[in-house]
Amino acid sequence: MPDIRPAMGSGALVLNATYEPLCVVSVRRAAILVLTAKAVCVADGDGVLHSAFDALPVPSVVRLTRFVRVPYRTHVGLSRRAIFARDGGRCAYCRGPAETIDHVFPRSRGGRHAWENVVAACARCNHTKGDKTPAELGWRLHSMPAAPKGTAWRVLGHRAPDPRWADWLDLREAEAAA
Repeated sequence: MPDIRPAMGSGALVLNATYEPLCVVSVRRAAILVLTAKAVCVADGDGVLHSAFDALPVPSVVRLTRFVRVPYRTHVGLSRRAIFARDGGRCAYCRGPAETIDHVFPRSRGGRHAWENVVAACARCNHTKGDKTPAELGWRLHSMPAAPKGTAWRVLGHRAPDPRWADWLDLREAEAAA
């Protein structure tokens, strides 16, 4: 029996009727939206989906045919995976490969578990730092931690974007600002 699952684990970007990015869904869900006329395909992905009577290009970006009003969260959720994505998988102290997360101002001394106080760190730096602040050790952060902003973070979270989505997620402007 042939394997009908998509080769890549990527999904499809869903745009509102106004071309505003809403979310990412599986390729299967995007194909169903197109087949039921709830969405139209804006950009094709790699490959073709076949049925007994029809063939459909794999959708990469779909636009809903009707406007959907969605209440958005104003903040990006704090998670280990999101911290690694924000910091590029690098230690905030030595720029080596990060393995753990660290609270800049230790929680045992009243530090909060918030975007502005949590960074990715390598095990060596995290163990050496222990219950001290970077200032007490004479260390400095390569960049100040902050909550991520922008459409891409709201829609994708920690996921890596498909390059075909750049026009709708303002990825080129975010890369230029970084």
